[in-house]
Amino acid sequence: NIDNLEAWGGLMGPNYDYYERGNLDIFSGRGPCLESPPCKVVLASDGTGSQHGWYCNYVEVTYTGPHISCNQSLFTVEQWLATDTSPYELTAVRDQCSYDQYHPFS
Repeated sequence: NIDNLEAWGGLMGPNYDYYERGNLDIFSGRGPCLESPPCKVVLASDGTGSQHGWYCNYVEVTYTGPHISCNQSLFTVEQWLATDTSPYELTAVRDQCSYDQYHPFS
């Protein structure tokens, strides 16, 4: 889990205002090696601020490691995270995992 993207790996500079209209926000950080490509993303907003809502087009996860080629997973979101705009949710879940990924021998 990455609870705070800005603290984990925000690359846009110290005075940059993340999650604003028209911005492409880029993050880069380190974590443990993944056993398989990420297949699920959960985006959440705390709903604070005067204009707390934000629209997410997509999330692209690029991952690599020592002696591992670069790979990408794309999650199309196309959703507002807001309480005043449809779908009136502060969370968006995109689950592309299949049952077979978790139960390959079933």
